Amino acid sequence: MIANPVIAIVDDDAAVRQALGSLLRSFNMSVELYASGNDLLQSNTIESISCLIADVQMPAMNGFALCEHLRARGLATPVIFMTAFPEEHCRQRAEAIGAVCFLSKPFMETDIIRCIGNVLARSANSGPRPGD
Repeated sequence: MIANPVIAIVDDDAAVRQALGSLLRSFNMSVELYASGNDLLQSNTIESISCLIADVQMPAMNGFALCEHLRARGLATPVIFMTAFPEEHCRQRAEAIGAVCFLSKPFMETDIIRCIGNVLARSANSGPRPGD
């Protein structure tokens, strides 16, 4: 089990990043904020991230490309996608690359907290068992 889960938020909109970061911190979660996928990929803490929340629509590298870069590096970080443009083809692509949630902006605080809770519960249940 991960002792202190870290949630990474990647969104090119600073207001969204800050608001979501504040919300998660109010639930005593550790949060790292990134303005772009490239910023996250250059982070020296990338392997300690327990869950990634990524915007789908971003310049330079969208959320899907970011997820593909993580997978190419061998990182199976759970991903929650959020978008203001919830077209069905985007939802299908998110599901195809293994997203744990696909949220349409604006979403309810309870929706993102539920998604993160599900991710962290899965991580806790798949961790090493006593005696392993």
